[in-house]
Amino acid sequence: MRADNPQVDDLDLTSEVNRKKIGLIIMRLFDHWSLTTEEQLSLLGLSPKSRALLTKYRKGRAAINPGRDTLDRVGWLLAAHKALRLLYPENENIRYSWIKRRNKVFNNLTPLQVMITEGMIGVAKVSRYLDFQRGI
Repeated sequence: MRADNPQVDDLDLTSEVNRKKIGLIIMRLFDHWSLTTEEQLSLLGLSPKSRALLTKYRKGRAAINPGRDTLDRVGWLLAAHKALRLLYPENENIRYSWIKRRNKVFNNLTPLQVMITEGMIGVAKVSRYLDFQRGI
């Protein structure tokens, strides 16, 4: 299962099995982005005490929380990943390091810093910026 799995759009998010698949996908994306445990927890809106949950997601033993906040965050993160794949189809290095590169649009912060400091609004902001760059 790849982080850009096109079948994600068709998933029934009420299904625990499908939310486990999403957990696997998002963990793979975080691996590609080389995120720390703290960064992963923050992007998912989880408490620092939820470290064990990440391991469960990674092993397919836990389903992503069915709450709107978590599903929205995951949706925005996957949309950002999709946009980066489309913007940089030939350059995997830029595709996976872009979120850690300073950007003038974000007041010289990295997109990752924006997403962490601004929470879900920051995650949406970064994803929408990438969509804008794609002309959407």
